Amino acid sequence: MPHTLASLVNHTALKLTVLAGGDRLDVPVRWAHASELIDPVPYMEGGELLLITALKLDAEDAEATRRYVRRVAEAGVVGLGFAVGVNYEEVPEALVEAARQADLPLLGVPRRTPFIAISKAVSAAVAADQYRAVTAGFEAQRELTRAALSAEGPAELLSRLAAHLDGWAALYDASGAVVAAAPDWAARRAARLADDVGRLRERPAPASSVVSAVDGDDRVELQSLGTGRRARGVLAVGTGAPLGTAERYAVHSAVALLTLTTERSRALQDAEQRLGAAVLKMLLAGEPDHARAVAGRLYGGLLDAPFRMVVAESVAADGDPATPPTPPTSTGAAASAASSGTPAVLDALADAMESAAARTGEAVLTVPAGGRLVVLVADGGAAAAACAEYAAAAEARLGARSRQRGRSERAEAGHGGEGLAVGLSAPTGPTAAATAHRQAEQALSVARRRGRTLVEHEDVAAGSVLPLLADDAVRAFADGLLRALREHDATGRGDLVASLRAWLSRHGQWDAAAADLGVHRHTLRYRMRRVEEILGRSLDDADVRMELWLALKATSAPTEE
Repeated sequence: MPHTLASLVNHTALKLTVLAGGDRLDVPVRWAHASELIDPVPYMEGGELLLITALKLDAEDAEATRRYVRRVAEAGVVGLGFAVGVNYEEVPEALVEAARQADLPLLGVPRRTPFIAISKAVSAAVAADQYRAVTAGFEAQRELTRAALSAEGPAELLSRLAAHLDGWAALYDASGAVVAAAPDWAARRAARLADDVGRLRERPAPASSVVSAVDGDDRVELQSLGTGRRARGVLAVGTGAPLGTAERYAVHSAVALLTLTTERSRALQDAEQRLGAAVLKMLLAGEPDHARAVAGRLYGGLLDAPFRMVVAESVAADGDPATPPTPPTSTGAAASAASSGTPAVLDALADAMESAAARTGEAVLTVPAGGRLVVLVADGGAAAAACAEYAAAAEARLGARSRQRGRSERAEAGHGGEGLAVGLSAPTGPTAAATAHRQAEQALSVARRRGRTLVEHEDVAAGSVLPLLADDAVRAFADGLLRALREHDATGRGDLVASLRAWLSRHGQWDAAAADLGVHRHTLRYRMRRVEEILGRSLDDADVRMELWLALKATSAPTEE
């Protein structure tokens, strides 16, 4: 426990007497310092016992003494020690009264007690307190190490840490989800810190922060885990008061042990990733039997049921890939080099999917390749749901910012999901993996073109062809094909574009189209002959009619939001 004024007063060798502030002797003393300066405050840090003989202070001047005492008290000095029989035979009454008014303890120091003796007593007590803290910290470190090596691993470590802190502790994974907490009720409190954990995870590791109290009682401290540019997890500890030295040692030990566990797990994940890349290469090469043999127990279960293939890219403002994609079949050193440059948005997506799969015991095969991520997930599983949730949340955030800042910024920012585009194949099996990859690629292409975060292949296959006409190249073709007709209409010599649209929509039925336009059928026939003359193309050609109809649709289709 910290040294206090009371322990100094009770020190039999010092013979100190209490002259004022006897009810405040339980305050901790950080140091004892002797000073005869009229204003020692610039040299104080707070928490000191200030020892004086009043060599320069007129301790019998009530006003000067009151100013001196008030100033040192406001600076955080916890008590005054006055040497009796040095410059004053007795303690001046003005000094005693000033100490009472400032509610500052005043101790009488007999002549036979040198100030150095008091300083040594405080120094010895501080050293003993630090030794106890270090000893307790080392003991906590040994206890936490044994817990980390136990069968329960991080869960047991959190339990021991919470007991040592007389508080609670929680562990978050790379996606920000709570994976363990001690005691059990702490999981509810930890879940409320998701936003604070998210902000900490965005900072390079190691990082820490103290956040607002939970339920008004706890002081919560967050510590990131990992040694790379991104945090691999976060440790949260909640206590009723700021951490002491021993508690701080325990928290630092827990961070080190959890980081070691996390990095060791990461090394295992890297090895699994290389194996996964080999499995994916065999699947795409049409070798499902070899893929099953290599997958073994690690990925074999994933190949025994319908799975989906996810292809994701980080996209730039113009909708193109932010980095040139590396083929997903790369393995070995090439794959490792490519994966080291995986954009943060893809790392976050992979973390979300892997964390969701880990919580349900589900297999997921993840292969990063430069600016692209290829993932095999169980159809209807937790990883697939996490992918959809992550994409929806990203697109919602972008939509909210677009509404706040206007559509012009949306056009400048490019595509949805904060630089992310994802394509998802239909459910399939190992023998059709190449087809699934092609489906995911096609869905990804549509996602980039439409400015969407996630597009499923079923949506592309089951939808209309008309949204595909929103492509800039298609619009340019349509504008060029219809330009001569629009220029003709601009002169006021007839409404050829509207007439063409009505005639094509009625499949060449003259009476019905003329009725829609409110003109005579001979007028409509004349207009269609003018269309043929201006375009130099025959409307009897089915291909010409198809191109004109698509051009009309492309130029009238609204731009994708």
